[in-house]
Amino acid sequence: MISFLIGNIEEKSEQSIILNCNNIGYELFCSTNTISTLPLIGEDCKIYTYLQVKEDGISLFGFSTIDEKELFNKLITVSGVGPKMAISILSGMNISDLIVSILKEDVNILSKIKGLGKKTAERICLELKDKLSLVNGVLVEDNVVILNEDVINDACEALISLGVSKNEALRLVKQNANENSTVEDIISNVLRNMGR
Repeated sequence: MISFLIGNIEEKSEQSIILNCNNIGYELFCSTNTISTLPLIGEDCKIYTYLQVKEDGISLFGFSTIDEKELFNKLITVSGVGPKMAISILSGMNISDLIVSILKEDVNILSKIKGLGKKTAERICLELKDKLSLVNGVLVEDNVVILNEDVINDACEALISLGVSKNEALRLVKQNANENSTVEDIISNVLRNMGR
């Protein structure tokens, strides 16, 4: 089993990267969350991996954090959720929001993820809600539940209009918001931290 790879990023696409490790190029399928947090092409990074071996081929899946890899491993234990579907689910929202949606059994939110049907969303909630209660527990309580969704959405839209990608906007907003933040507070904090 390949646990992780350290190498130079040769290429990036929407769904995968090529990592050059000692002159061998590994293609890794990644969530948009992972791809958005990786360094630029030409820079070195460490990627946690999952190796899938099937009759028709071998695939490598990459994760920027152990938390994302652990959640991926839990998702693929659910009937009907394979590695590629798990990557799509991880691309649909950030880890904290995904965990909260599963814990709250919010099937409507989950089924908005591209390619995830209502029945599979229900199975994910049923099979994982007890397994996820300890994963990122503090992060979930502190970083998601208390935030005003309207404010979060408006702040994300503002950042997207400034050229920030959707996933990156959501990540930046969550990092720079608290329960009393206004849209203006969040944008100011984000821009200040970005040095603009």
